[in-house]
Amino acid sequence: MFDELRDLYQEVIFDHNRNPRNFRVMEDATRRVEGHNPLCGDRLTLYVKLDGDTISDASFQGEGCAISTASVSLMTEIIKGKSVAETEELFDLFHQITTGQSVELNLEALGKLAVLAGVRDYPARVKCATLAWHTLDAALHNRQTAVSTED
Repeated sequence: MFDELRDLYQEVIFDHNRNPRNFRVMEDATRRVEGHNPLCGDRLTLYVKLDGDTISDASFQGEGCAISTASVSLMTEIIKGKSVAETEELFDLFHQITTGQSVELNLEALGKLAVLAGVRDYPARVKCATLAWHTLDAALHNRQTAVSTED
């Protein structure tokens, strides 16, 4: 099972890095937050459009390593149509699983994001995978200051 997940992890990372989804500036975004991972050089601008309590659209611009790009690409796909509360729960679960804080891997609850659970085996890459999510957390809480993985 874990060998299959590792193969899928590599395949999804490569696909989303080569063809990132939602890679565009969103002119009518209701939230815009910058994110930076100085250790790896990842930089992104996350755009989120809220319709009441629902994320109606999400996109990003920037550059980064394959894991960072794949993570933000997957994230922008998955959060569309979710409420802020659902997205916050997903953030908590994703953070627990990628940082190794979760004893049990609830891969089913993560859906497509489960492939990124493999970064827990590479501590230097965890910040690459979680940068987008911390940037999203700032956007959801309307914090306008740039997010850094080193703060």
